Amino acid sequence: MSSIEAVIFDWAGTMIDFGSRAPMGVFVELFRRHGLEVSVLEARVPMGLPKRAHIAAMLTQPRIADAWAAHYGAAATEADIDRLYAEFGPMNVAVAAQFADLVPGALPIIERLKADGVRIGSTTGYTREIMNQVLPVAAAQGYAPETLVCADDLPEGRPGPMMMQKCFADLGLADPARVVKVDDTEPGIAEGLAAGTWTIGVAVSGNAVGLSAAEWADLSPNAQFALRRQAAQRLFDAGAHFVVDTVTDLLPVLDTIRGKLAAGQTPTA
Repeated sequence: MSSIEAVIFDWAGTMIDFGSRAPMGVFVELFRRHGLEVSVLEARVPMGLPKRAHIAAMLTQPRIADAWAAHYGAAATEADIDRLYAEFGPMNVAVAAQFADLVPGALPIIERLKADGVRIGSTTGYTREIMNQVLPVAAAQGYAPETLVCADDLPEGRPGPMMMQKCFADLGLADPARVVKVDDTEPGIAEGLAAGTWTIGVAVSGNAVGLSAAEWADLSPNAQFALRRQAAQRLFDAGAHFVVDTVTDLLPVLDTIRGKLAAGQTPTA
């Protein structure tokens, strides 16, 4: 009972794209094309959701909803969301591969997990079309998880458990308590909790901080401390069992989880 059978990783902001920067410029440009100025901070709020749901969530933010109504004379409709989503896909496909570098130090962690017999799966808020551009870039760097479940593969995505359950089926896993979900967003943490797994939030490389590795390194220690604390609190508030800076910090936390399992504890206890 003390072994961890699998770790299911998110992609952008967790394993690739330090700062989860790829989608942000696309969301800002998408709304600009439709006459609305939105900020990167506003675009980041729903990160982790499937991208159509992300657009819909942005349109419920009071300032954006008011701006849309002022520009178009009415609230955004489902047809409007469909139109925006149809435009978003090709725009994101065009840039996703440019933001597919692995988080520094991530690959040795994956190699260590594999050496320990831990299975590697993944879920993402990206569509399959987008991931078809990202996968070969990641594979060229040595990262190719055993399974990938995309936001549009199933009838329901995050924050529900369905994508995680597909990973369980793909990997032949029967006990969620021996699975760990690693993610940088609140919906991604919720996905793991809904599926009954342990959850580890990723604060510094993820959406809540939103800086590249170089930008992060340029900050003063005090600025880093403040951003780290804020990002970690968001993930703890979402229910994460643990929070780390980046995936390079996973191994001691996984050892802690093994100890809890050996003591008979479960993620839902």
